[in-house]
Amino acid sequence: MSLLKVDNIHVYYGAIHAIKGISFEVEEGEIVTLIGANGAGKSTTLNTIAGLLKPREGVITFDGKNITGMPASKMVYNGMALCPEGRRVFQQMTVRENLEMGGFSRPNSEIDGSIENVFTRFPRLREREKQIAGTLSGGEQQMLAMGRALMSKPKLLMLDEPSMGLAPILVEQIFDIIKELHQAGTTILLVEQNAQMALSIADRAYVLGTGQISMSGPAAEVLADDRVRAAYLGG
Repeated sequence: MSLLKVDNIHVYYGAIHAIKGISFEVEEGEIVTLIGANGAGKSTTLNTIAGLLKPREGVITFDGKNITGMPASKMVYNGMALCPEGRRVFQQMTVRENLEMGGFSRPNSEIDGSIENVFTRFPRLREREKQIAGTLSGGEQQMLAMGRALMSKPKLLMLDEPSMGLAPILVEQIFDIIKELHQAGTTILLVEQNAQMALSIADRAYVLGTGQISMSGPAAEVLADDRVRAAYLGG
């Protein structure tokens, strides 16, 4: 059974029909990536799954439950976490306080252990534990955003443009961490403009073009497709 199933969702911003009936699935233990140009609807899709937007039509099923239109705050309790585009860390709080906020759905007795797990995975954050998040580098803020999402121990981790604005060496580090999370058993839905990197680590891929899925399949096959190479990989 699929962990996540998106069935024919339509999403509007006012009169603008942003998502036009897309359907896809994520099996437990997979990395699935959504790739596409700016404005194709990738972030809108994630935000709709996460409950930040409501579809006008269609059904979203997660872990066997119909979660269509469920508020975002309840999604976390159901086992879903979104690491948003632009990182969105709490700028005036310390690294540790950001992580504590990420663990709001967990019992208090588990918070310290969960923070320790994050620090083990992101040693840089341990060094910055008491530092104000707004003073961190872009790469450190991305690590913090990912760590904060992991605090809820999600069954599905959704990552929205984790490499955006980062230097190439940091992009490599972030993708290494994504691979490690996957190997540790985390199911991941990845939205990423760096199509080459995304397709190189994903199991399956969906190509989104102006609100509709134009192609799907095993990531290696999508990566080798001439149309994808021409559109997203510079030939």
